Amino acid sequence: MHAFLRLALPFLATAAGYVLLQLAQLIFRDLRSPLRNLVGPKSPSIFFGNVKQMEDDPYMTWKWRNTFGATFQFKSLLNVRELYTADTVALEHIVRNNFIYQKRATLQNSNNTLAGQGLLGVEGETHKRQRRVMNPAFGTAQIRGMMEIFLEKSVELRDVWTRKIGDNSKSTRIDILDWLSKMTLDVIGQAGFDYQFDSLNPDKKPNEIHETFSKLFHSPNRSREIAFRTSSIPLLRVLPLARRKAFNEARQTLFDFGYKMLADGKAVINAAGGPKAVSTSRDLFSLILRANMSSDIPEDHRMSDIEVVGQIPTFFLAGHATTSSAIAWALYELSVNPLVQTKLREELFTLSTDSPTLEEINSLPYMDNVIRETLRVHAPVSHLTRVAAADDVLPLGTPCLDTKGRKLNSITIRKGQNVRIPIVDVNTDLTLWGPDAAEFRPERWDQLPKAVEAIPSVWGNMLTFLAGPHNCIGFRLSLAEQKVLLFVLVRAFVFERAVAEGEIRRSGNALQSPFVGNESEKGSQMPLMVRAYQA
Repeated sequence: MHAFLRLALPFLATAAGYVLLQLAQLIFRDLRSPLRNLVGPKSPSIFFGNVKQMEDDPYMTWKWRNTFGATFQFKSLLNVRELYTADTVALEHIVRNNFIYQKRATLQNSNNTLAGQGLLGVEGETHKRQRRVMNPAFGTAQIRGMMEIFLEKSVELRDVWTRKIGDNSKSTRIDILDWLSKMTLDVIGQAGFDYQFDSLNPDKKPNEIHETFSKLFHSPNRSREIAFRTSSIPLLRVLPLARRKAFNEARQTLFDFGYKMLADGKAVINAAGGPKAVSTSRDLFSLILRANMSSDIPEDHRMSDIEVVGQIPTFFLAGHATTSSAIAWALYELSVNPLVQTKLREELFTLSTDSPTLEEINSLPYMDNVIRETLRVHAPVSHLTRVAAADDVLPLGTPCLDTKGRKLNSITIRKGQNVRIPIVDVNTDLTLWGPDAAEFRPERWDQLPKAVEAIPSVWGNMLTFLAGPHNCIGFRLSLAEQKVLLFVLVRAFVFERAVAEGEIRRSGNALQSPFVGNESEKGSQMPLMVRAYQA
């Protein structure tokens, strides 16, 4: 026993010293923080700060914004101060100055661990170089060529639900999120890599990648584990997490798939005579791979193999859970707003075809309103965090208050400071959108308040797809897929509420997945009553 203690004591002393050093650094940074005198909510916990409040109530930051103003401080894990700002001038400054305000290194490392060196996990010149190679693959012509895939998979999902309903004229309860998740995985497989996951086939064994993503993104209590894994405090990142095994398995699954796609893709291109040879492959990965192998691109502008492979899990992360979540929320809103559902269905039937072109489906104004309103109120990603890579001064359009009642027209930002970009809060800000900002009302898009023009945006006067150099590269593709899904499903089915009012809630983490209030242990789900539409 004494021998064991002699061996263990140096390690314990080192660990204790490390913990004390971390705490000392936190205290020192807190004492000199320019945020110390900003207003904000009180911290109820030394360890969790305000994190548990935000987990328990996903609308908490929206409430704080309406209490403390557009800019205030709150406490993250171990009471580390973070800046919250919904000020449009400040947000414009942040998204444009992407070399200063970057993803947290811990989030980059987490993304890189799961997804390699893809677009989601890199910053600065590397991000700019990758984006330059990938941009042409997301053009209008390329999306137009994917419409057939969107329609085929939407019809396949429609047929699955039709079989579940059977001849029963009454409504059938269906967890639409689960099926939408399978459908969007099939779309990513075919449109992204010309690969058939066949997730919607009821006779096939469960798809490994779909099961992997369900464990990672749709299980209960994932938000706290994500907070720990991406914390700016090193000690918290090494805690043994229950789902670390699932995380590592997901990484291995995605990398195995990615390197197989890379090898197969290069073989096809080389067999055809090189990247400039005529090819019928129109999937995203083939387009990116051909562009990257082209002799027109200087050697120092090309992506390495590991960067190319990193784009495959990036497609999964950015285009799978987000699109399925958006349509689940859209169908939920239609279920609780039957007049909106009827009006949309009437417009959809004005198209005489079952296979609309991109131009035809974009010509439907009320469909556009419903999609915009869904992505405003239920943006798939509720917030982002950026960390200052250098000292800066953040300008404010509306002065914020310090604890002494003084008005501040700007805030000093120290290197290492975390700043929250509250996407949903800005999209539902009462001062921008009016007193009914939190309500789902598609008609608002017929005449928007002028104030929303101040929101930094790449699309739709909203922050959903971000803005600046880091805006969502695939937003046009996602919009087309969402519109096709609604077109097929709303013409085929009537959607009604399946649980009591208020039981459907969104998660408290960044991915705005739906949960059932009294069934949170089951993870993400969106049950609706579905019946066949009878003209």
